[in-house]
Amino acid sequence: MPLSSGCAINKGTALAADFEKDWAGTADVVRIHTTKNNTLPFAGSSTGVLVLAEGTSADRVSERADELGDYVARHKKITGRITADGITFTVFADKGRTREVLALWRSLTVDDHVVNGDINDASRKATKRWRSEFTAADATGAMTVFKDMVSDGGRYRPLSGVASLKVSTGRDVLPGLSVETGFDGSLPTEAIAAYEAVTARHEVVGAGLYPDRLSIVVAEGADLADADEVARSAAPGLGAAVEVRSKGGG
Repeated sequence: MPLSSGCAINKGTALAADFEKDWAGTADVVRIHTTKNNTLPFAGSSTGVLVLAEGTSADRVSERADELGDYVARHKKITGRITADGITFTVFADKGRTREVLALWRSLTVDDHVVNGDINDASRKATKRWRSEFTAADATGAMTVFKDMVSDGGRYRPLSGVASLKVSTGRDVLPGLSVETGFDGSLPTEAIAAYEAVTARHEVVGAGLYPDRLSIVVAEGADLADADEVARSAAPGLGAAVEVRSKGGG
């Protein structure tokens, strides 16, 4: 029986195969990745990612995004995504949302702070939501990117609707930092204040900053008791959710 997304038992698999066939040989596309979600017999969905050639111009990326937006408008069970210059983003049938994500993509790709990232749709019912995750070159860059994005600081084009955000350094980068909002966009205000207060007095080798908790690792030999006191004083609302330890395990 021929593989067709309209009548296939494993519809997610069929949709993925259709996506790969339909986009094969497209200009600028060097790889195609797909996922298959076979929920029930004759029901399912798929995500297709077009990986564009390194150095593809912003205008060409916009062209591919427009074409992919038209495609997902015709194929309701397919989510379309593009990877270009290390940033992967979701494309929408709604051209307004696609223009938004393209504007953010452009602003990110001209900034040396950002190494790679992902801008995804996290909408629920009638609420437009975004979930973005970025890797920064270093801890200073991670904090710069995070603060700019959550405050519309002007460096990066903002997204409308509720946006959750995570910015972190790579696994091998020291000092390491991960800072993120809640899913509802709530900010880690106290955690950031505590982190900055501790880094002003002690060498920090790693930290995780969240709206409801924080974890800070200071260098071995640092005054752990003082670092702990500074962090708790700067984040009184987090109470017992403040963790400060040393690299040596203290």
